[in-house]
Amino acid sequence: MKAHPTVAAGKPTRYIALLRGINVGGKRMVPMKALAALFAEAGCDDVQTFIQSGNVVFHAGARLADALEGVLEAKLSHQFGFEIPLVLRSSDALRSVADNNPFLHGPRPEPEMAHVLFLAKAPIAKQVAALDPGRSPPDELAVRGREIYLRLPNGVGRSKLTNAYFDRALGTMGTMRNWRTVLALLALAGS
Repeated sequence: MKAHPTVAAGKPTRYIALLRGINVGGKRMVPMKALAALFAEAGCDDVQTFIQSGNVVFHAGARLADALEGVLEAKLSHQFGFEIPLVLRSSDALRSVADNNPFLHGPRPEPEMAHVLFLAKAPIAKQVAALDPGRSPPDELAVRGREIYLRLPNGVGRSKLTNAYFDRALGTMGTMRNWRTVLALLALAGS
């Protein structure tokens, strides 16, 4: 496939876009084919989607990637009629996330309990310190830069460590993925 001119102009990097709150429970429906087309129209190359919950893997140059979140959020809102926040990570950043999960390096790693909340921006230390580690026992959390690693033994549905809680407490937006999806996206990105 021929590279898009924007990608060819800069060194393309593999990126992963994580969209929040689409195709969940039959609401806020976004067809993956239309989603991929929007990314291609924005200048991304080699666009691939993964499962219906809004994961897109693509190539883009650095200049395009810097503007992409805002551009795509506007395009998504215009095309689908509702806001769709997203966060973007390079494949190298996603590799770092996978390599540094504090809950998977102990004597009993339990990947089926692991999740990652990807934040739009890193919270400040004061906000992180104000998080309540006892909010949802036996759940655990660890904030590392723009990610919150979660260990949720009773599952996401029973946890009080929700997107809404972290949005309010940290003043930023996040979107959560289970560990299996993180690893699948990493494989799709070729990292």
